[in-house]
Parts: sequence; structure tokens; C-alpha cells
Amino acid sequence: MATILLLETSAASLSAALSVNGTVTVKRVCTEPRQQASLAAPMVKEVLEEAGIPVSGCDAVCVSKGPGSYTGLRVGVSTAKGLCFGAGIPLLSVGTLDILVAQARLLPAADEFKYVVPMIDARRMEVYTAVFSPEGKQLSAVEARVIGPDAFEQELSQGSVLFIGDGALKCRDVIASPNARFLEAAPLAEHMAALAQEAWEQKRFEDMAYFEPFYLKDFVTTVSRKKLW
Repeated sequence: MATILLLETSAASLSAALSVNGTVTVKRVCTEPRQQASLAAPMVKEVLEEAGIPVSGCDAVCVSKGPGSYTGLRVGVSTAKGLCFGAGIPLLSVGTLDILVAQARLLPAADEFKYVVPMIDARRMEVYTAVFSPEGKQLSAVEARVIGPDAFEQELSQGSVLFIGDGALKCRDVIASPNARFLEAAPLAEHMAALAQEAWEQKRFEDMAYFEPFYLKDFVTTVSRKKLW
């Protein structure tokens, strides 16, 4: 059996969990925005203490690799690397969009959807997204996409489409189709369990020296308009 520490920091919320052979045994969630830098390490400590094991008692650490918040991803990956390096255990990663799709597959009406389209909020009407089958197979490349009235027109013409994620609701008034369903949701560590177990079984370990988050877009700095004096 594989005991895997799960860490999700890519969105506004923060979560950590522990899975044993793909089943979550301990979990923590913080919904207060932008607490990754201050709470990621303490949350991991809480999870391990409740499980009664040190990080060295885990077989691997799995982190969400993005796309998502630039700062959140950096905190998550840095924390995961530090844990792995210190404990001498391997690093795994899973895509943030895949985590949202895994959550969608747990819905009672999951079999009714022709496609699942996870959406992570970017700027204005832009989202990070891709098209997936209801079974979780990725059907299109991950992209940063500006949502207009004709977005996902082809998919919507074929049947019911679930748009899920923290970027879904802002698109509800733009994608005016009777086949569109919208669910606001945050990617959570507990929904990484099956994905992490699969990565472990397939030995998809990351190179800790070179692994970087999947930012998708470069970080953009802005100049404050506030007068300091």
C-alpha cells in the first residue's frame, strides 16, 4: 500500500490530506483566501500529527502542479520539494484541472454530461481550461482562454456540458446554452487521492532538481497607483 501526502495550493483555498492506497484518511481545508504561504506547512503538520506518522512514514508527497495562482503554486511546490528532500521520499504531481474533473466524477449526475470543462479563474473573462470526457480523459490542450458567447459551441451542440471550478460562475451569463451546467468549486487535496495513487503505481516521479509548476502564463507585475507620499 502507498501512503501519500496530498497538497493543493493552486487556487484561493488551501487543502492537505493523507491517502492510503487511494483512500483519504485525514484531510484539512482552509477556505480563507491567500493563506498558502502562512498555513501550508502548519496544515501539513496537522494532517501528519492526526495520522500519527512523520513525513518519512509516507511513501511520497503529491502536489497540484497547476495551472493556477502563481504564488500559490510556488508555495505548494516549494513545500512539497522540501518535505520530499528532507524525508528522502519521491515527489508526485497532478494537474489542477484533473483534480476538478475528479471532483465532477463524484457528482450524482456525472454520467449525464457529455463533456466536463474545468475552469480556473484568471483575469477578467479569461480562464485556464481544457475539455475532458466524463471518465476523466483529457480531450484538448490546457489553455488560457477568453470566454465569449461562442465558447465551447461545438461541445455544447453535442449534449450537456459541466463547467466546474472557481472560474465557472463568471462565465454563466456569457455561455447562454441550455446544455450548459455551472458548478463553482475549488480543487481540493482529497480529490487528488486516486490521481496520486495512479501516478505512484506508474512510477511517474518528478525530478526534484528541475520540476517547476505549470504556470501556463508568465507572472505579470503591476505598478501600484496609490500615492505613497
